[in-house]
Amino acid sequence: MRTKFILLFVFVTTFAVAPIHSQNRVVTGRVLTLNDLPVANFKVEAKKSETGAMTDSAGWFTIVTYPKDVLLFKGKVFRNERLRINQRTPDTVYVNVEFINTPENKEIAVGYGYVEEDELLHSISHLDSGQADFSQYRDIFELIRGRFAGVQIQGNEVIIRGISSINLSSCALYVVDGVVVSDISSINPSDVKSINVLKDSGASIYGSRGANGVVVIETKRGNE
Repeated sequence: MRTKFILLFVFVTTFAVAPIHSQNRVVTGRVLTLNDLPVANFKVEAKKSETGAMTDSAGWFTIVTYPKDVLLFKGKVFRNERLRINQRTPDTVYVNVEFINTPENKEIAVGYGYVEEDELLHSISHLDSGQADFSQYRDIFELIRGRFAGVQIQGNEVIIRGISSINLSSCALYVVDGVVVSDISSINPSDVKSINVLKDSGASIYGSRGANGVVVIETKRGNE
């Protein structure tokens, strides 16, 4: 009788402990910013399981969570993000964190090793409709204003390299769907697919015409 009782106790104890281990779930993910720029050394926390992880140089991380949990993404110069984990969440997730674009934050981002300086400079000179709702802007100039570091709007002109001459125009060269145009004021922000601001070596492919920098706009109709 005593032997049967011991065996029964062992069986019940093993059955009770097993579900505790089955609650853990491993989630792999990648943190990106500015649409496709990987973020390294970025902290990721699981709220309920109280575990943490740091992204590697390519933005990847692996973290242990509960089946129902919340991932918290926190880093200087980025807006905090949350991602709910449940049964429908895939084992690999992708999270795009919003970079707060200021000159000071660019230095911090590079200093903390979040991003490489060259990659950041390229990314902040590019804007596409996947990063923002362009339809909320009244005109193309309001869309460009404040989105690109060092770029100014004066009337219907985009100034990339500052005012270089009183007598000569400092307006950038406009290229829309591969064609040089003299005016972009008629472009509806809702029709814009992407905007690239080029200067220095990037603008040199346009020769002397690109001396004041180049605004390259691709519209959604340009692919038709």
